Amino acid sequence: MYSNKVLIVEDDPKIVELVEIHLSDLGLEVHKAGDGISGLEKAINNSYALIILDLMLPQMEGLEVCRRIKENDKYTPILMLTARSEEIDKVLGLEVGADDYITKPFGIRELVARVKAIIRRVDLDDEKNQNKESESRLEFKDFIMDVDKHTVYLHGKPIELTAKEFELLHLFASHPGSTYSRERLLNLVWGYQYEGYEHTVSSHINRLRNKIEKDPANPQLIKTLWGVGYRFEVPGE
Repeated sequence: MYSNKVLIVEDDPKIVELVEIHLSDLGLEVHKAGDGISGLEKAINNSYALIILDLMLPQMEGLEVCRRIKENDKYTPILMLTARSEEIDKVLGLEVGADDYITKPFGIRELVARVKAIIRRVDLDDEKNQNKESESRLEFKDFIMDVDKHTVYLHGKPIELTAKEFELLHLFASHPGSTYSRERLLNLVWGYQYEGYEHTVSSHINRLRNKIEKDPANPQLIKTLWGVGYRFEVPGE
């Protein structure tokens, strides 16, 4: 883990105090912000192992803060807190780059467990990256993907991708010919095992195709196997 610092962006001082106590017990250094603008400023100007971000904030709402953080830093994980129960709010959080969410009121043990799981996943990803340097660059005909530089070139032109789009494409390109169901993609890329959010995968696939396919309506790279899932075809084969 590159940092032991965690940022809590939350305007309820009681929640902040409770979370800070338990995260400090984990050996984490807790930074705090009580509104969206100051939280965004701290997120951009510091390195954090995790950002805990409330959805409803003064000055700037959590979804916008999340979106701007991910524009600046695609890798720092974000755990979103929400008092709303509507599915659309959770989906929007995932769409703009949140890595996990928890609904208020929440149990502190559940929150701590989520924090541990996210940090473990980050540590594991770091270890995988260190042990698999040969996989950090993928090259096929007219297709180059550099994981370390977070770049994708197709036919010599750079392709701008969001963090989740990049993760999806990297998973596909690392395993050409392998077929993934929406449920499996949801679990591998988002880390969720909850049913009902597979349409998030579909929307990301559609946006990804719009960026990398010559004809998104007739995809040649990310193929659909009806009733099964999606498969990446090596360009030129």
